[in-house]
Amino acid sequence: MLDTQKTINVGERELIKVAKRDNVTTVWDRYEAMQPQCGFGQTGLCCRFCWKGPCRIDPLGNGPKVGICGATADVIVARQLIRMQAAGAASHSEHGRHIALTLLEVGEGKAPSYRIKDEQKLLDVASMLDISTDNKDIVQVAKEVALKTLEDYSRQDAKHPCNWALKTLPEKRSNSLIRNDIMPHNIDATVAGVLARTHVGCDSDAENIILGGLKAAMADYTGMSLSTNLSDVLFGTPNPVVTKASLGVVKEDAVNIAVHGHNPLLSEIVCDMASEMNDKAISAGAPKGINIMGICCTGNEVMMRRGVPLATNYLSQELAIVTGALEAMVVDVQCIMPSIQKVGESYHTEIITTMPDNKITGATHVEFDEHTAKESAKKIINLAIDAYAKRDKSKINIPDQSVTAIAGFSAEAIVSALSKVDKKDPLKPLIDNIVNGNIQGIVLFAGCNSTQVTQDSGYVTIAKELAKKNVLLLATGCGAGALSKNGLMTQEATNEYAGEGLKAVLTAVGEAAGLNGPLPLVLHMGSCVDNSRAITVATAIANKLGVDLSDLPVVASAPEAMSEKAVAIASWAVALGFPTHIGTVPQIKGSKFVTEYLTQTTKDITGGYFIAETNQSNAAEKMFEAIQEKRKGLGI
Repeated sequence: MLDTQKTINVGERELIKVAKRDNVTTVWDRYEAMQPQCGFGQTGLCCRFCWKGPCRIDPLGNGPKVGICGATADVIVARQLIRMQAAGAASHSEHGRHIALTLLEVGEGKAPSYRIKDEQKLLDVASMLDISTDNKDIVQVAKEVALKTLEDYSRQDAKHPCNWALKTLPEKRSNSLIRNDIMPHNIDATVAGVLARTHVGCDSDAENIILGGLKAAMADYTGMSLSTNLSDVLFGTPNPVVTKASLGVVKEDAVNIAVHGHNPLLSEIVCDMASEMNDKAISAGAPKGINIMGICCTGNEVMMRRGVPLATNYLSQELAIVTGALEAMVVDVQCIMPSIQKVGESYHTEIITTMPDNKITGATHVEFDEHTAKESAKKIINLAIDAYAKRDKSKINIPDQSVTAIAGFSAEAIVSALSKVDKKDPLKPLIDNIVNGNIQGIVLFAGCNSTQVTQDSGYVTIAKELAKKNVLLLATGCGAGALSKNGLMTQEATNEYAGEGLKAVLTAVGEAAGLNGPLPLVLHMGSCVDNSRAITVATAIANKLGVDLSDLPVVASAPEAMSEKAVAIASWAVALGFPTHIGTVPQIKGSKFVTEYLTQTTKDITGGYFIAETNQSNAAEKMFEAIQEKRKGLGI
């Protein structure tokens, strides 16, 4: 694999060469060393759920046709898949639990480092959850919202759906999910149920297994929805902010600290303390003081709320260290490569873990606790300031590249911008332009990066092709990272790549909102848990039109999907009724039944289905065809 095939980002290509010079192994080197990869595993036909195995089913039919216990290829593939969905749901919902418990601590006066930053959002959430706010102070409301939210982790009545799923979706969609037994009643119970039913000797009906996985995916949606909304309550609901992206945001004359992972509880306090300790960094010899930047979804969180620049996304996280000017990488949970500690040892970078369930051998651990958050943040920043003096100036290689990015398009921010066009009926301009064809449909980009795809190429290629076809583009997570650091979250990108209809709409809304030009080509909606923001907008449109989500000309795309969380997200998108593109080969092709069920049969059950397509131009065309089919169904 040539350097030019690893990432489309020029600055990152240069740093890959620097890593080779410094004898630093990166993710792409490890990918090459792993070739050839196990063909059985790539098709989902390797079962390791018990110690009679591992069992391998020959996809060509020349070897065993069932596992030692008698499980068929269909059952093995389905079991593997839904365990990924459950793991993804567990990751996002654990994030949400942490946020909800912190909100409860705030409501009980036990978390002095935090406060309610968006009181109106809290009141709106309380109303949605049918919590009366009459004659109650804001902290009491916070406590009741937290307790009501935590019921979604503990409810034993299987007939009562999770509040956060039931209350945030159109009634037609909720009824469909309940009817097909895809609606969860308890996040934890649903995840545990997947593990139980996939234990040796349990569920052996592939269709039943798949439907259980879709329920786990809906548990993932539930955890994401509550996490996003409660984070807005605690840290503020994002509004558009102009910032920078790409590895050029690292500063040679500053103490550089990267916050990385997915949980904003610590990164928010690190940002607060950095302001207070800036003079100390200057006294230590750094003229520009402290420079905070983001990586992955923690980066997206502080980017859209605080305007903190985004250095990079998942696959190139090691390259932030290879710049030779990163003093500390502060990590919380999820999508953190264990390799960063080894890479950090080749430079002066402190790798600082903060969560009790996410440590890295050799890294410095600073335990994070909501009750002592400020003290932890101060300790972290002091470690970074101390590391500044240990720099090897001969190893500094900061790419001469950073691009403008406009981020912060929460659902509320989008509605606010539309209200500048029509104050009485903010959704009307959007719906009218979908009906008249200026906007053909909407695509939500989500997911990760994978070494199976040239980094960022899937997002950028498909975004450009759909934009010229007048499709409105939304993005979260590492997809948002890819599109921001490659220049597509700018007004200039709108003028260059948008079709005439889309350009006219983005320009009209942008100018009405006071931007002196169009909205950016891609609307940055936040971290991967913030995919729920797009569903908030879609639900508002569906409710206004009196239709289901599956009727809307909306598609989802994960061009470089890799993680269990991405599998869960894509699966709940299908459960909600959206055609959903996957740009990496899913590990299900060993079962014709599972493949056909997810790409065809689910269309009759939920209205959604998977589009598996690795050719990026073909993927864009297939998504556009799906949009046209939805438009035809609506008679537009």
